[in-house]
Amino acid sequence: MSPMRGIALKLASVFLFTIMASLIKASSTEVPAGQAVFFRSFFAMPVIVMWLTLRGDLRTGFKATRPLMHVRRGLVGVTAMGCNFAALGLLPLPEVTVLGYAAPMLTVLLAALMLGERLRLFRMSAVLLGLGGVTIALWPRLSPDAWSEAAMLGLIFIGVSTVMRALAQIQIRRMVSSEETSAIVFYFSLTATLFSLATVPFGWTWPGWAVFWMLVAAGLIGGVAQIFLTSSYKFAGAAVLAPFEYASILFAILFGYAFFDEVPTASVLIGAAIVVLAGVLIIWRERQLGLKRGQARANMTPQG
Repeated sequence: MSPMRGIALKLASVFLFTIMASLIKASSTEVPAGQAVFFRSFFAMPVIVMWLTLRGDLRTGFKATRPLMHVRRGLVGVTAMGCNFAALGLLPLPEVTVLGYAAPMLTVLLAALMLGERLRLFRMSAVLLGLGGVTIALWPRLSPDAWSEAAMLGLIFIGVSTVMRALAQIQIRRMVSSEETSAIVFYFSLTATLFSLATVPFGWTWPGWAVFWMLVAAGLIGGVAQIFLTSSYKFAGAAVLAPFEYASILFAILFGYAFFDEVPTASVLIGAAIVVLAGVLIIWRERQLGLKRGQARANMTPQG
C-alpha cells in the first residue's frame, strides 16, 4: 500500500470529473442530456479498453458472470448520469455538486432496507445531519421569491439522480462478490452507451464543432478519471480515500466562478460544510465497524 499515491490518484480523479462536468455543463445549451451521456460513455470505452489491455485484464473485463446484474446496474447508472447532466444545464455547478452528496446518505438508508445492514444511532444521526445540510443548501430555492421553473426542474433532476446513484451503489455492493472490478467498469460504459441511444427520438442534434470536441473530451477525460478512481483503491483503503471525494466541492466552486460566473450562496457553503462533516462521520463509523466498501467505491457511478 502507498497511501500518498492513492490520495494523489483520488484527487486527480475528482479534479478530472469536475472538468468533465464543466464540459457537459458548457455543452448543455446545444445538446440534450441523453446525447451527452452517449458521448461521455462511448468515448470513455477506448480509454478503458486500453487500460485493461495494459493491465492484462482485457479477458477478465469482458467476462460477465451475471450479465443481467450489469444490465440493471447500467440502467440505474445511466439514469443517474442523465439526470445529473440535465441538472447541470439548469443549476449552478457548485449547487449540483453539493446536492449530489445526498447519495452516500441515501446509500446508508437503502443498505439497511435492501441489504439488511444494521443502522445504529450514530450512523442514523450522521445521515440526518447530512440530509439537513442538503436541505440548508437548497432552502433558498424553495422560497417563493426565488422560484423558477428551470430551478425546480433542476432540483427534480438532481433528486432523481441522487436516488439512482444510491441504488447503483447498492447494486455494486451485490455485484462485487461475483464480478471483477474490470468487468464492472467496462460493462457500465457499454450499457450506458447502448441505453443512451434510446434517447435519440427525444431530440438529438448535431452540435457545433466546438461543442462536439468538448463532448469528446468529456468522454475521454471521464474514462481517465474512472481509471484513476479505480486505481487509487489499490494503494490506499477506502476509509483513507473517501474524505478526499469532497474536494470536488472546492473544485466545483472554483470552476463555477471561473467559467460560469457562478458565486455560491452562503446557504450552499454552510450546507456543504455540514454535508462534508456528516460524510466524514459516516466514513469514520464504517471504518470502526470494519465495513469493506473499497470495491464498491472504486466502481461508483460518478457525477458524470
